[in-house]
Amino acid sequence: MTVTPFEIAVPYAEIDRIKTRIRDYEWFEEPTDSDRDGVWAYGANKSFMQDLCDYWLNKYDWRMQEAWMNRFDHFKAPCEGRDGTLDIHFIHERGSNPDNLPVIIMHGWPGSYIEHMETIEPIAHPERFGGKAEDGRDVIVPSLVGYGWSDKPKTPMGPRAMGVYMNDLMVNQLGYPRYVAQGGDWGGIMANWMGFDFGEDKGGPIKSIHVNLIGLRPADGNGQLPPEGDAEIAHAEEAAARFAGENGYFLVHASKPQSLAYGMMDSPVGVCAWICEKFHTWSDRSGKGEVGGAIENTYTYDQLLNNVMVYITSRTFNTSTWNYYGAGLEGGFFMPPGESVGVPTGVASFPREIAPVPPPSYVEKGYNLVHYTEMSKGGHFGAMEQPELFCEELAAFLKAWG
Repeated sequence: MTVTPFEIAVPYAEIDRIKTRIRDYEWFEEPTDSDRDGVWAYGANKSFMQDLCDYWLNKYDWRMQEAWMNRFDHFKAPCEGRDGTLDIHFIHERGSNPDNLPVIIMHGWPGSYIEHMETIEPIAHPERFGGKAEDGRDVIVPSLVGYGWSDKPKTPMGPRAMGVYMNDLMVNQLGYPRYVAQGGDWGGIMANWMGFDFGEDKGGPIKSIHVNLIGLRPADGNGQLPPEGDAEIAHAEEAAARFAGENGYFLVHASKPQSLAYGMMDSPVGVCAWICEKFHTWSDRSGKGEVGGAIENTYTYDQLLNNVMVYITSRTFNTSTWNYYGAGLEGGFFMPPGESVGVPTGVASFPREIAPVPPPSYVEKGYNLVHYTEMSKGGHFGAMEQPELFCEELAAFLKAWG
């Protein structure tokens, strides 16, 4: 084991540079019918962004937020995979029960480990929140390859290759012979692939997986298995409708990520707008599982800026987009024809997920589905939007299948 402690400590000069770039930003026109509290039909709303940037400059305290992040133990470990040895950054919180099966919880884009800052303690130490210490788990929350303070890949890397690094972290660096994998967005797809590649049914260390996104789909010789029956067909139509106006970013990331990066790597405001627009559109802003509402209903400015600052201060906006291209190089989002994920699989279906989870009948075609929960509220960033509900859901799955 060559795990080394790590502390987030961004140089003052970098914070000053970021503030200067924000202060010098030259604002521009937007359509007069833009709606701050509505759909943001044209993209990131100007009045919201101006308010957020004013807060960023005059009220946001990075040093205080940095200390808040460092309240957990952070580490780096050299892990092995496609690009050889890469240092992976992660939070490691030992659970109250020393004899437990650990869980690795993985984020996606445009999130970061910040998504799980409010879920680590309840899962590791449930007795502090009305639960039982015997249910405490070791919790590992990494930064994905090319994100945050993890090393950057040499070329675009997809979720399957990233999963190799995460498995190496758990088994060879942290010494866990068995564990559970959990994730959303890219982290969910990674958990899908990790269950497929490293499940106990294939002699691997993963006992079970829990996800709030099914990105790896079952396939036959003609491609993805088509939906059957009214529920599956209705879901497929709803999923297509939700994503129809949201795939522009995906096409850019998956085809020309470096062209976008030239502007974003030079503009803190640009990164903030690109990311916050997704948090606005993909979240349950009503807090009721319904359409509509202001982004401030769901997130504080500090929460939004903490996540944005991880990208800016680690200079990883560019490499974080590479995994879209990398997924294409890996062959996309389909299992080998006729194969499936054999380990017990749990699913949390959040109502405002931009990529809604298929109904159980479809998930069962590609997974050993043992647990499926229709969440009452929450969206794409379920753990950050509804941390208490997320923890209750994950704890219930771990108690039964972890």
